[in-house]
Amino acid sequence: MPKSIHTNAYRVLIKKLVNSRKAAGLTQMELALELDRPQSFVAKYELQERRLDFVEVVRLARILQIDAVELMQSVELAIDE
Repeated sequence: MPKSIHTNAYRVLIKKLVNSRKAAGLTQMELALELDRPQSFVAKYELQERRLDFVEVVRLARILQIDAVELMQSVELAIDE
């Protein structure tokens, strides 16, 4: 089994987070400030160099004003592909 950052489901998650950040009109730096993290934190997860944990995903969803449940459902569907 491939590492979780190299699965289709993880790619779906990251793509949705990146698209949501861009739709919100936020730069990586602006999102990083909201998270109280360095810009490199955002860059690394967006480049799939770092895996996000569940709590980080929920926090990102809240900041980006997206439904965390719908986000998880899209990941769940991608697991079955």
